Amino acid sequence: MRRITILGATGSIGQSTIDLIARQPEAFAVEALTGGHNVELLARDAIRLNAKLAVTAHESRLGDLRAALAGTGIECAAGAAALVEAGQRPADWVMSAIVGAAGLAPGLAALKNGAALALANKESLVCAGPLIMSEAARSGGRILPVDSEHSAVFQALLGEQIESVERVILTASGGAFRDWPLEKLASATPEQASTHPNWDMGQRITIDSASMFNKALEVIEAHEFFGISGDRIEVLVHPESLVHALVGHVDGAILAHLGAPDMRHAIGYALNWPERVDLPVARLDLAKVGTLNFRLPEEARYPALGIARRVMERGGLSGAVMNAAKEVALDAFLARRIGFMDMAPLVSRVLDRAEGDSCALDAECTLDHVLAADQMARNYASEEISTGAEQKAGIS
Repeated sequence: MRRITILGATGSIGQSTIDLIARQPEAFAVEALTGGHNVELLARDAIRLNAKLAVTAHESRLGDLRAALAGTGIECAAGAAALVEAGQRPADWVMSAIVGAAGLAPGLAALKNGAALALANKESLVCAGPLIMSEAARSGGRILPVDSEHSAVFQALLGEQIESVERVILTASGGAFRDWPLEKLASATPEQASTHPNWDMGQRITIDSASMFNKALEVIEAHEFFGISGDRIEVLVHPESLVHALVGHVDGAILAHLGAPDMRHAIGYALNWPERVDLPVARLDLAKVGTLNFRLPEEARYPALGIARRVMERGGLSGAVMNAAKEVALDAFLARRIGFMDMAPLVSRVLDRAEGDSCALDAECTLDHVLAADQMARNYASEEISTGAEQKAGIS
């Protein structure tokens, strides 16, 4: 019986992980579950899986969590330090599915304990790739990619030499606005951006898919995880979302990974690695599918991809700056303070300002320096948004 911790249990990835674990209750013992505001769901799953610890990220919800778990014997905790403690608990396998930079410290804590880290939190490698990879090497912890694209590359590389890889192609659905006229994008609303054509995901990642900031982070993640230079990582828009990634080799061969658009495939692969087990996912009927379509992403529609190239060229802590600015920009879009097409220019301006402080960007990749770069970028982004709002009010 393997000991399991799920960081981000109440999100879509966490819920899919719980679905798979609940199908094999004799195979897993749940050490800890963490969540956000939805303490009712967190408590229900903790009871269902007989977890030892339940943690909410929000200290204001601790009383509600305690009330929901009264009499169960399950420990309760709240706050950022408690999330890190959950990551430090003894576990063989930890799902890192907390969205955003908040997932970095708990996932790093799990790696330090030598756990296998199933990494769905792409921001960890974007913000602190060298730190994450060196900690895994030091502790003997194994990182298993859970993003469908990186899981696909990981699987396609089995038995292959990384030196033979000529290019990696990540596919993207194109998100909610892939077929919208470009002139309409400036007026897109959060509600419109929150509907994904293929995947069932949380609101923030769905909007990131529409802007392709999600894919921009995944390009950087692939660069960090597989050690492949940015100029050999390509992106194709693939509306069907059936081909998750392709790996091209120096002999001209391309290996593709196909599967239904169901995150339980990548999660189940990581959960059972190095074995494969029967998973409750749809089997592809390629004759019924008939046609698979691919096209290059338009730069004007998806400027986030260009920002990712810039970050990989600049290096240092620019990934942490990009991610933090992106998170603030998304918050501002959700609050209707900026438009959909204002997000990428905002992130670019923050990178411009951060590059003016090269000492900060070139600091050693430690957790403290990453968090400092993150905070600096958030401050810059907030200032940019406030300045823009003041200018707009002045013009009005």
